[in-house]
Amino acid sequence: MRDWSLAKQMLVLQLAVVVVTLAGAVTLTLVQTHELLVEEAEGRVRAVAVSVASSPDVLSALARPHPSVRLQPYAERVRTATGVDFVTIMDTSGRRYTHPNPAQIGGRFLGHIDRALLGETFTETYTGTLGPSTRAVAPVKDSSGAVRGLVSAGITVERIDARLREQIAWAALIGGVGLGVGTGGTWLVGARLRRQTHGLGPVELGRIHEHHDAILHAVREGLLLVARDGTLTLCNDGARTLLGLPPDAEGRHVADLGIADLVQPLPRESVTPPPTASPSPGEPEPKSPPALPRETEPKSPPAPSGEPEPKAVEERIHIVGDRVLVVDVAPSRLGAVVTLRDRTELQALTGQLDAERGFADSLRAAAHEAANRLHTVISLVELGRTEQAVAFGTAELRAAQELTDRVVGSIREPFLAALLLGKTAEAAERGTELVITPDSELDDLDLDPRKVVTIVGNLIDNAIEAAGRVEVCLRADADTFVIRVADDGPGLSDPAAFGKGWTSKGDGRGLGLALVGQAVRQLGGTIEVAGSAFTVRLPL
Repeated sequence: MRDWSLAKQMLVLQLAVVVVTLAGAVTLTLVQTHELLVEEAEGRVRAVAVSVASSPDVLSALARPHPSVRLQPYAERVRTATGVDFVTIMDTSGRRYTHPNPAQIGGRFLGHIDRALLGETFTETYTGTLGPSTRAVAPVKDSSGAVRGLVSAGITVERIDARLREQIAWAALIGGVGLGVGTGGTWLVGARLRRQTHGLGPVELGRIHEHHDAILHAVREGLLLVARDGTLTLCNDGARTLLGLPPDAEGRHVADLGIADLVQPLPRESVTPPPTASPSPGEPEPKSPPALPRETEPKSPPAPSGEPEPKAVEERIHIVGDRVLVVDVAPSRLGAVVTLRDRTELQALTGQLDAERGFADSLRAAAHEAANRLHTVISLVELGRTEQAVAFGTAELRAAQELTDRVVGSIREPFLAALLLGKTAEAAERGTELVITPDSELDDLDLDPRKVVTIVGNLIDNAIEAAGRVEVCLRADADTFVIRVADDGPGLSDPAAFGKGWTSKGDGRGLGLALVGQAVRQLGGTIEVAGSAFTVRLPL
């Protein structure tokens, strides 16, 4: 049986249960039926015996000579009318006056009569001339209470057994029908179980569960299974770590966990938070769990007519705490499957690469401009205009040195100074004027330089793309580091700008302002937006 599939084992087990149950039920029914038939027979013969013994005609006939002449026809009429097998009337010594077989009249009654002679009516099972029978014996009393004769009425055991055999036939028929229905139902259950388990046995199913559990909790990527009503049905260890979910997350609604936006492909009404009871007077309003910001989702073009629509698999970026997550959502028949990948380290490396690329572009632009100016100086020397060549070269050197002195003189933080020099060259290459305000004054910062560079660099990049003139102010006031980036562009009007996926181009793929917001939160600062001016305050 160990090699049988789970469906086959369940089929055999259920069939065994059905057979044992039906056999027990039929046996119990037959036993109870036999007892009821015996009780019914005892009650009937007792009633007949008592009724005949109480008849005045019987007492009158016993007092006359040759009682059988009157009693035999009477007893046969009573036997036929009541359906008993015999009615025997006898004297106190047990000599019969009546019997279904007239040849037995005058013989001795086979059975006990002692208790009847004492005035008691009783029943017993005894073997007489007609075979084993259930019989009752009642005394015939006169007006003074003296026993003048005896009456016995009985039903043979064979007749009771015949009625029991009829019940057995009906019980067998009903049991057969029940067995057929039970077998059919068991087969249907087994077939359904076989389809659901793919014919696998308990050992294989247990091994699959062990593998599933081991893989589910071993992978670093997060996995969520969300039902159509928005209930989180499965959450692995990776998802708990990436999203900061509590241990009892499974079975709760995604809105209560603050991750409703992760399952947006589900119908919106499916992820509506369940109603909560209103607080009692005097109690504070319950705070809603923080929801992840929602990014703009690009609309996919409709499938051509006659072709099946592709299965929707969404890949989005979410900022959760200090993590950058790539979220894949695949709608399924039961809800949605959500996978999470941590892209924080990759994003940090990408940011460093972008910074290096920016510096390289700045150096390339500077080299290009230096080459142009050097060619100009060489050409002036070749033309014999030495004084003009010296003046031109000196002016270019003075302008470059002034820019470096202005930046390094006010911004003595090396990371930010290098960043501003590179962004100034990049802005000049794009035709944008980048100005360091005169009130900028900054020494070494006791802050994470990577996060500060992320904030300043992304704000300047967005300003360069949107405007022709950008002003940057960096200063430390008492215990606060203030970053202010303003431009002459149209300003910010979309409140979702600090959510993932926002760009001024509206393609849903931006991440700069989201990273700014993440870095500011990690440093415990605040962001203020007034038109095209962004002001960040970070505590020192």
